[in-house]
Amino acid sequence: MSDRKTVWSSEQGVGALPGHVRGFALMHVAMRRDAARLSAAAARGSSSAALADWFGRLRAVIDWHHRSEDDILWPFLRQRVPGFDGGGVLEQDHEELDRTMSRVAQVLASGGGAELREAAAGFESLIREHLGHEEPVVFPAVAGMPVEEYLGVERRIIQSAPTQVMTYLQPWMFDGADQASVRAVSATIPAPVRLLGRTVLERRYRRTLAPVL
Repeated sequence: MSDRKTVWSSEQGVGALPGHVRGFALMHVAMRRDAARLSAAAARGSSSAALADWFGRLRAVIDWHHRSEDDILWPFLRQRVPGFDGGGVLEQDHEELDRTMSRVAQVLASGGGAELREAAAGFESLIREHLGHEEPVVFPAVAGMPVEEYLGVERRIIQSAPTQVMTYLQPWMFDGADQASVRAVSATIPAPVRLLGRTVLERRYRRTLAPVL
C-alpha cells in the first residue's frame, strides 16, 4: 500500500489506518493514554500500592510488546520488506524505556512525591518520542504486505505473551477505542477469547484503573 495521503501515526486515533494495522496501533494509543494517566496521577500527588500495581501491569505489557518486536517482528520485516530497518534507534528507544520504567517503579515503591512527577513526565515524553520514531517506519511496512501474511506473524506475537499480559491485553487495548476499530480487531480474535475479554477480563481490568481515574 502506498497511499501518500495516509498519515502513518496513531497520535490522532487509528481510524485512518488499514484495518489489519489497527490492533498494533491500538497498543500504541493505549501506551500514550496510560503514560498520560500516570502523569496526571503523579500531578495529583497519588502514590499507593494500587498505583504501583497498575503501573506494574502496564510495564509488563510494554516489556512484552518490545521484546516481541525485537525478537519476532523486526526479523520478519527485515526478511519480508526490502530496506526495512527495525534496529538502530528503535532498539535504543526500547532500552531507554526499560530504564525509565524501572525508575518509575523504584519511585513508586519508595513513596512518590516530586520524584514521581519527574519520573512520570520522563516516561510519557519518551513513549511519545519513541512512537514518533517507530510508526512512520513500521506502519507502512506492515500495511504494504498481504493481510493474511501479517496476521500470521501477529498470531505468533500474541502467542508469545505471558499469561499476565494475555489476560490484560484485550480490555487494555480496547479501552476508549472507537467501535469500528474494536470490531475490526475483534474479528481477528477467536470467539471464546473475545467473549472472555468482554466479560471476566473487562471487569478485572476496570478494577485496576481506580488509582488513575
